Amino acid sequence: MRVDQFDFDLPEARIALEPAHPRDHARLLHVNGLKCTDHRVSNLPGLCRPGDLLVANDTKVIPAQLEAMRPARAGGGGGDVAVSITLHKEQSTGASHETVWLAFARPAKRLRVGDHVRFGDGTLEAQIVGHEGAEVKLCFPCARPDFFEKLITVGMMPLPPYIARRRGIRRDDADHYQTHFARAEGSVAAPTAGLHFTPDLLAALKAKKIGIETITLHVGAGTFLPVTADDIADHKMHAEWGAVTADQAARINAVRAAGGRIIAVGTTSLRLLETAALEDGTVRAFHGETDIFITPGYRFRAVDCLMTNFHLPRSTLFMLVCAFAGTEAMKNAYAHAIGNEYRFYSYGDSSLLERA
Repeated sequence: MRVDQFDFDLPEARIALEPAHPRDHARLLHVNGLKCTDHRVSNLPGLCRPGDLLVANDTKVIPAQLEAMRPARAGGGGGDVAVSITLHKEQSTGASHETVWLAFARPAKRLRVGDHVRFGDGTLEAQIVGHEGAEVKLCFPCARPDFFEKLITVGMMPLPPYIARRRGIRRDDADHYQTHFARAEGSVAAPTAGLHFTPDLLAALKAKKIGIETITLHVGAGTFLPVTADDIADHKMHAEWGAVTADQAARINAVRAAGGRIIAVGTTSLRLLETAALEDGTVRAFHGETDIFITPGYRFRAVDCLMTNFHLPRSTLFMLVCAFAGTEAMKNAYAHAIGNEYRFYSYGDSSLLERA
């Protein structure tokens, strides 16, 4: 299957640089086959049924964008060197006294294994323990809780490049680019469908007896990487870490057994649910990495509906929604959204997709 089958023209004016205020006033396109109806996210309770279960991602975005200084090396070789660092995936070492991350560095060629880098006023420091191309492995000599506490003081929110380049990163993005469900630190990108939820919306869902469950998938920088292959079969997904506990799986399975629908809030929740699902749709406990790549022809097992923002042309996420709701239906829906001035991408509007 060719990647250009998932291309479409998107005017730059449709790309959102700011979130909706309040969050649940973002627009919501309900897609059921070729039928599209316009709503607000605040109308979501009326589009769900009593007994349905929304499953959201409770990952928390960390301030993963960092400016570092590599001090001059002993024995000459130039002075201090400024380096931009973007953390993208935590690595488990089993040691309680250190925290290790993979990161993209720019300019990476000014770093080598053994170098030390300093962030801010030296509040946080790390050693380069691995280096391959633009990627480095950083070892921070502090326990995980201490690492995150220090990171808040020196890091910035890792806004998507298409926003950061056009208007920069602002202080209020620390709040805007975090979902109501955020709890488990570890993502370098927000699960953006969850950005639309507010306490008022959650109360309205509860009043209609629509449940909320959360699971965890830490979103990596691979979210922003373009598909460079011409054929889908040649694209490799980056693995991301996720977890579904036994209790969470039991509650999800109980809803399905009672006739309720499982509504994934975002493609991250959907990918984790489908990773954890057995052939009959039963969700099992899961703890580990997933690199599931969902394209047309995939048979969905666990998810009945999907709430998701509008995605980039030729992206793995647009392929996923085409697999879920049908390629013809999604091309029709995106044409409707563009024609009716919906706002696209992370800070944009949302959609509710019925499974084909």
